[in-house]
Amino acid sequence: MNQLSPYLKLSDELQTALQEQRPVVALESTVIAHGLPYPANVEVAYAMEAAIRNEGAVPATVGIHDGKIVIGLNRDEIERLSTAQSVLKVSRRDLALVLATGQLGATTVAGTMLCASMAGIRFFATGGIGGVHRGAETSLDISADLTELSRTPVLVVCAGAKSILDLDLTLEYLETQGVPVIGWQTDEFPAFYVRSSRRRLTHRADDVSTIAAIARTQW
Repeated sequence: MNQLSPYLKLSDELQTALQEQRPVVALESTVIAHGLPYPANVEVAYAMEAAIRNEGAVPATVGIHDGKIVIGLNRDEIERLSTAQSVLKVSRRDLALVLATGQLGATTVAGTMLCASMAGIRFFATGGIGGVHRGAETSLDISADLTELSRTPVLVVCAGAKSILDLDLTLEYLETQGVPVIGWQTDEFPAFYVRSSRRRLTHRADDVSTIAAIARTQW
C-alpha cells in the first residue's frame, strides 16, 4: 500500500475505520455512472451505503477523480459521477490510463476489487458479477471480474452472475481459476435478479462464522 499511496485518497471516515479495524465494505460505482439513469442512480448509491451502515459497517464507495482512486466518495463526488457526460468504466486494465490522464472513472467489479485491496479492504458487495458470455467458445468474451476473483484477496458478496450470461461456463471458469463459490443459505447459484438458476453449487454456508473461517483460511 505504501508504494501505491500517491494514487489513493481515502475519506477521513475510512482512514479512521481502517486504523481502528472496524468493518468496511467496498461498493462499486459503475452502477452510479452507467447502470441507472439520474436521479435513480444517486438514490441507489445512497441506499447501498445506508444498508451497510444499518448492519454496523462503514461503506466505501470507490471511484476515480482527478488522478486519484477515491475510496469513500462523498456526496458531491457521487453526484458528479451520476451526472457527468463522460465517465469511463474502469477495470484493472484501465486503471493506470485513467489515473495518468486525470479522467473521471467509475469502477467495475474487477476495478473495485483491485482498489479495495490496495487500501486493505477485504470485503466488497455488489449486485451481479460478470461472467462468460454466450458464444465465448469463439469470441473469448469472458469478464475480467472472474480473473480478478482468482487473484485479489477480497471476499465478494453478490447475487451471482447476470442471467444473460452462460452460467454453466461461468461456473466452470471459476472452478478452473480456483475461486471458491459458496452459496449463502442456498444450494443454487443465483442469477442476479433471478433467485434460482437451477445450477447446483458444491459448497454452502448457513452462518457468518463459517464464511469468516473460510475467508481467513483462503487468505
